[in-house]
Amino acid sequence: MNIVLSIENRNAVLSRMAVLLEEQRANLKTINQQDLNNYSGDDLAMEKRLLVDDNKIDGMILSLQQLTSQEDPIGQVRFNFTHDNGLKISNKTAAFGTILIIYESRPDVTVEAGGIAFKSGNKILLKGGKESLLSNQKIVTLWHQALKDSDVDTSWVEYLNYDRTETQAFLEKPTQKVDLIVPRGGENLINFVKKHASCPVIVSGRGNNFVYVNKEADLDQALAIIINGKTSNISVCNALDKVLIDTNLPDWEAFANKLTAKLKEFNVTVLGDEAFARATQVPLIENDLIWYEEFLDYKIVIGTTNSDQEAIEKINKYCGGHSASIITKNEAIAQQFMDNVDTAAVYHNASTRFTDGGQLGLGGELAISTDKLHQRGPIGLQHLVTNKWYIYGDGQIR
Repeated sequence: MNIVLSIENRNAVLSRMAVLLEEQRANLKTINQQDLNNYSGDDLAMEKRLLVDDNKIDGMILSLQQLTSQEDPIGQVRFNFTHDNGLKISNKTAAFGTILIIYESRPDVTVEAGGIAFKSGNKILLKGGKESLLSNQKIVTLWHQALKDSDVDTSWVEYLNYDRTETQAFLEKPTQKVDLIVPRGGENLINFVKKHASCPVIVSGRGNNFVYVNKEADLDQALAIIINGKTSNISVCNALDKVLIDTNLPDWEAFANKLTAKLKEFNVTVLGDEAFARATQVPLIENDLIWYEEFLDYKIVIGTTNSDQEAIEKINKYCGGHSASIITKNEAIAQQFMDNVDTAAVYHNASTRFTDGGQLGLGGELAISTDKLHQRGPIGLQHLVTNKWYIYGDGQIR
């Protein structure tokens, strides 16, 4: 295991990396354009994630600045106890050691996730997708420059330029010690990592998020929240894929038609269950399996329900365990929904697009976990630690 760097060392590297990104802004965009030109796929979400523009670079720099200003997550005391025999016992946060991050297409992850893992005192192994290779390699040269400029060994950040076969071999028999793996990407990537990994994996799961429009909803709010959740960014795991409408809502068909018309203005393909399709003339879903799907596309499925309990049960059956929102003016019903829906984030009268480390006050996230161990939802700086027991004695024996 690496000797943990001092907080001063870690912060110096992060600050320097922010400066280098600003200095290399134009160069990075030019190199990223080569990746975009080389990308021949027709996956719109993948292409959006691949792009590095001024907004993305601003976000990378901001994440590093925020990380630098946050307190050290290592050495935080979680528990203190003095034994009857005089032993002084405490439990403190500690670095994992080496973290492998496997991700698709997003060069900003090379900065943001790498920065969170590094600030948490960990060595970083980065395994990006082939479609973003040139952008990632450029960013890693900046990491190495920032490390050298701060008199820190460049081995703290390493890029693994492996194909699928090499990645599988490394997961099964790592050529160096790996303490934690975080896959960020689609279900195929996550399943591949879970199947082959020989050390703990935090599953950064799929979205497939739901909005439930209760019979006491403010319909203007409902409309705005659904449009925002579906159309503001289709390529992210906190985007909206499913809507349930309470048929006890007065004149729910009129709302259904208004919502459908609005979604079509944004070129969203709308599919419905039997009641919704009959009310709006949208195509009927082929079968219920579509309720399990995450779309990452301009596509949405809207269904109906006649009770809050049925809505909760349907969400718990089909959702990805990520985010769900209820639109209602009834606070008691909202609380019941939030307490019983089994997702990492639950919302009342707000868009699911806020499930994000930066938006939830964490200053960015390594990933958004849909596992329940060891952390659920956005994994921020303070969650990317394990713990360690410190026992101070004076010759005690048991």
